[in-house]
Amino acid sequence: VIDDIPDTLTISIPETNANTTQHQKNEDSDENDDFEFMGRKKKGNLFRTKRRASIAPLPALRLNDKEMLASDFDTYSLASNQASITSVNSVASLLREKMQAFPQMIRKKKRETKDYKIKIFVIIMFFITVFLIGYAYVGYHRHVLTYSYFEKIKFNSKDRFIKILNHENKVVMAGQLGVTINMDSHPFHCLEDRRKQDGSVCVEWNGVARLYMNFQDMDVFRCYTIHWQALSTNQFPIDCYELTRNNGLWFGGGINKDMQWSLSSKDFDFSPYASGDAKVHQFGNGVKRYFINSIGVAIQVNEKSPLHLRVNTTSNEFCLKAQNDDFTFVNRLTPLPELQYKICTTEDMRSLHMLMTQQSLWDGLKEADIKMLHTLIEEPIWQIPHQSQWDSINETTVYNYSEDVIAMGFMRLGHILINEFWQENIGDFTVDISRFPTLKETIDVLHRRGFKIVFTIQPFISTDSENFKDAVRKKLLIYERHSERSIPALTRYKSVSSAGVLDITNNASIPWLKEKLEKLKEEYKVDSFYLDLGTSYNLPHYYQCRQTLDNPDMYARLFTQSLESIGFLGVSTASRVPKPPAFLSTLPINSSWSGIREIMTTVLNDGIIGYPFILPGAIGGDYALAKSKTKMISFYSLPQPTLPEQELFIRWMQLITFMPAMQFSHLPSEYKSDYITDVTKELINIRKTIVIPLLKKYLTESMNEGLPLVRPLWMLDPHDPACLSISDEFSVGEELIVAPILDKSVEEREVYLPQGVWKDGIDGSLRKGSRWIHSYKVPKEKIAYFIKLPDNTRF
Repeated sequence: VIDDIPDTLTISIPETNANTTQHQKNEDSDENDDFEFMGRKKKGNLFRTKRRASIAPLPALRLNDKEMLASDFDTYSLASNQASITSVNSVASLLREKMQAFPQMIRKKKRETKDYKIKIFVIIMFFITVFLIGYAYVGYHRHVLTYSYFEKIKFNSKDRFIKILNHENKVVMAGQLGVTINMDSHPFHCLEDRRKQDGSVCVEWNGVARLYMNFQDMDVFRCYTIHWQALSTNQFPIDCYELTRNNGLWFGGGINKDMQWSLSSKDFDFSPYASGDAKVHQFGNGVKRYFINSIGVAIQVNEKSPLHLRVNTTSNEFCLKAQNDDFTFVNRLTPLPELQYKICTTEDMRSLHMLMTQQSLWDGLKEADIKMLHTLIEEPIWQIPHQSQWDSINETTVYNYSEDVIAMGFMRLGHILINEFWQENIGDFTVDISRFPTLKETIDVLHRRGFKIVFTIQPFISTDSENFKDAVRKKLLIYERHSERSIPALTRYKSVSSAGVLDITNNASIPWLKEKLEKLKEEYKVDSFYLDLGTSYNLPHYYQCRQTLDNPDMYARLFTQSLESIGFLGVSTASRVPKPPAFLSTLPINSSWSGIREIMTTVLNDGIIGYPFILPGAIGGDYALAKSKTKMISFYSLPQPTLPEQELFIRWMQLITFMPAMQFSHLPSEYKSDYITDVTKELINIRKTIVIPLLKKYLTESMNEGLPLVRPLWMLDPHDPACLSISDEFSVGEELIVAPILDKSVEEREVYLPQGVWKDGIDGSLRKGSRWIHSYKVPKEKIAYFIKLPDNTRF
C-alpha cells in the first residue's frame, strides 16, 4: 500500500500473520519483539500478545490533524497503560514490602530488647566476677597467711582478726588482737635476733608492739600461746574476744562484784585482776587467771602479766589488757608491759575443765593431813561468838560455848575456832593471860571431850604490840617504797587501826614467826591455825618487799606456803590452791537473804577455778549490816550478828548441809524451839547418811584432778543448754542434785534435772531427767534434793 504522504512507506501486515509469526517465535512471551528491516533496527509493539489479540483492533483515528492507524494508536496506548500499571504495581509492591517487613520489624525490636537485657546481664556478671576474684584474692592471701602458721587458728597479721577452730573445724572463739594498734600500721616478720627458738611465729609492728604465737597439739586438746610485748611507753597490749558466741557463756575468774553467776552477764571497765572485797572491788578473795566458755574453749593468763579485765555486754567484748599501775602492778617485771596467755580447746566443756585444772594435791601430804581433811568434812567448825572489841572473848565464853554444843547431844564435836582476840594486841602471838588465865587446863578439858582447838593468826602486827618494835629493829616488816627499808609501811585491818605487815620475802621473817607459833602449839596444845590474810588491798598502798612480788596476791601465796609445816585448816584468800587439808574460806557474809544467795554463787565460782575445798562461813551470816559499807568490810571490826530470824536460819542450815564443811556460830539451841531442833536433827542425819559418804567418795577425784566437790550442773552434762544457765542448783559429785530455797516466804520453785533417773529426797518418788519440774513444793522444814539412780533403772 502506498501512502499518499511523501517519503513514507507503510506496510500493513494482516493481524493473523502477525499472530502466527509471534506465536512461532515465542508463543508464551508477553514482551514486544524487535525486527530488523532494510538494515535498520526498530523497536515497537508491532504485534499483539495473546491477551491483546483477544481485543478488536481500533479503527484509524485522527490526532493532531494526523490520521493514525489503529496499530499506531495501540502502540501509544500500550505505553500509557504500562505507565499506569507500573504506578499501581509500585504502590502494591511498596505495600507488599511494608507488609512483609512488618513482622521482621517486630522481630528486630524483640531482638533489640533481648540484646539490651543480655548487655545488662553481661555487665552484672562482669562486676560479680571482679568481686569474686578480688574476694578470692584476699581470702587466698589470708588463707596462706593463716595456715602457714597453724592448723586450727585463722589469723591475719594486717587486721589482726583471729578465729580459733576446734577439732571439728568449727569456730569456737573469735576476736581482734592488738586493738590499740593503728589499722594502717603494716607488720613484718621479726628479725632473726628477736625470734624465739621454740618454734613461735614472730610478727612486729615497728616501734609499737611485737607478737609471738605458738601452737601445741595434743590430739583433740589444742593450745595456742599469745605473747605481746609493748615496744613503746604509751602502748598497752589489748586483746578482745566475743563475749557470747553460739549461746556460749564465760565462767571463771572467781567471784565478781554484784555476785553474778556468769561473766557473760556482767558489765565493767578495765579493772586490775587481784583479790579484794567483792562488795567494793571487782573481784573476790579467791582468784585464779582462768576463764572457760561453755562451747569448749578456755583462757589461762600468765601470772607475770599485769592483767586488767573488761567485760562489755553492749559491744559483746571480753578484753584482756597488760598495764602497770601504782599499786596492783607497781612492780614492773619487764621494762614495758607484756601480755601472755594461752587459749585451749577440746571436745566439750567438762573435758576441757579437767585438763586445764588438772593438778595433783597429794604431793607432800602426810597421814595426819588426810585425817584432818576427813574430820573437816565429817565434823562441824564451832566459831566462838564475839563482839567488836577484843575483850568480848575470854576463857569463860569458850568453855560455856563448848558446854552448849555438848548439851545439844545430837551433833558431833569438832573444831573450836577462836578469832584473833586470843591475843592482847594483834601480832603478839602470845595468849592474853588477863582474859585466859587457865587456858592450858581448859584446852586440855576440851581435848578430852573431843574438841580440837584452832587459833586465828594474821600477818599484821599492831603498832601497840611489843613485837612491832622488835620487827622494826630487825627489819622484818614491809617498808615504804623508796625509803631504803627504814620506814615500815602501815595499814589497817579489822580491829587494828594501825599495823605493820611481815615481809614474807625476808628470809628472817618466817623463822621468827615459826618460832613463836611452835612455842604456842607446844605450850597450849593448839591443834591448828586459821590464816586470816586479808586480801591484796589490805597491804599498804606503797608497799615494798625485800624481793619483788609479781603482784600483791603473791604475798598470800608465799605466806601460805611458808607455814605449811605449822598446819592450818583454812585461809581467807588465795591465788593458788592451798595444800590440803586447808580450805579456802568465803568472804564474810551479811546475815540476810541476799547473803545466802551470795554463798551459792561464791562456792560455785570458786569451784570452777580449781578450789575444791570451800569453807562457806557461819550459818546465819558473819555480820549484820542494814546497808553496804563504802569501804572494805575488813576495814571494820564487825561483831557477830544477832540471832537471825527463824526461817533464814533454817534455809541457811539446809544449804550448808550439802557443802564440803559446816560452820556454826549461833547454835540451833539458842532458839529454844523444838521445831528448830527437829529440823536440825533431820538435816544432820541427811548429811551423815547421804552427803558425807558422797563427799568422801569424790574426795579422791578432787585430789587427783582438782575438780570441786560442789559442782555446777553443766559439769554433769556440758551439752545440755539448760544446765549452763542454772545458778540456784548444784550437785555433790555426780550423784546428788540440790535445789535450795534462797528467798523469804517461798515454798515452791522450779527444778531442773539433767539426764538420768533421779529419786526424790522428799517423797521418794522416781523422776526422769532432762526435764523441768514446775511448781515443785518445798515446805519450810524441807530442802529439795535428788539422788541419781543407776542408768539401767526402769520405772
